[in-house]
Amino acid sequence: MSRHAYALPEYAPKKRKKRKRKLFSKRRLLGFVLFVVLLALALFLYFQRNVTRVLIAISEATMRASTTVAVNDAVYYTLSDEMRYEDLVKITRNEQGDIVAFEANPLKINKIARDTASISQSNLKNLSLNGIPVPLGALTGIEAFAGLGPSIHFRIIPVSSVSCAFSSTFESVGINQTKHSIYLNVIADISIVMPSKTKNFAVTTQILVGEYVIVGTVPDTYLQSDIFGNKPDLSP
Repeated sequence: MSRHAYALPEYAPKKRKKRKRKLFSKRRLLGFVLFVVLLALALFLYFQRNVTRVLIAISEATMRASTTVAVNDAVYYTLSDEMRYEDLVKITRNEQGDIVAFEANPLKINKIARDTASISQSNLKNLSLNGIPVPLGALTGIEAFAGLGPSIHFRIIPVSSVSCAFSSTFESVGINQTKHSIYLNVIADISIVMPSKTKNFAVTTQILVGEYVIVGTVPDTYLQSDIFGNKPDLSP
């Protein structure tokens, strides 16, 4: 009986220590999980407020440059070297040789505008397939470090819509001489879609298609207007 009486106290403290250790381990695990969740939330908020802003700025600058390249390539393939002023505009004179009307060639103009818009949009899509090269320093969210470090390609979703319209201007260049300039205005509406933000902007490129010095008096109704209709808004 004496052996059993002294044996019981020896095992009781061990069970209490084991329970305390399990309880302590659960608290440590819960604290670690809470720390990870708070750290992830803090990183997300930092990325949302700082890194995303820098990435949007870099993406916009890159897409603006890519749009210029895409449009210039499209115009190069659309406008032939043999195109003349007479292919786009017909000048009508009376028997005395005075100018009475300017008439645009709608078939030629519409084809150029349609082809330029289609090729430009296709070029933009191809240029964005490889993503946007972003320096590693930009991921810090600090603008001073945005250009530092090796570049990594950041995948974005650019959504673009390209439209084209012709416009023209008349300018006096001498006695009884007027220079008529024809422009092709390519307007690209671009949206950069990112998981946390969307940026919308427009890139406008104005290209001189042709110009011609007209000898004779141009009616005032044409000097104050655009023979292609309303001139598009070219503000960025």
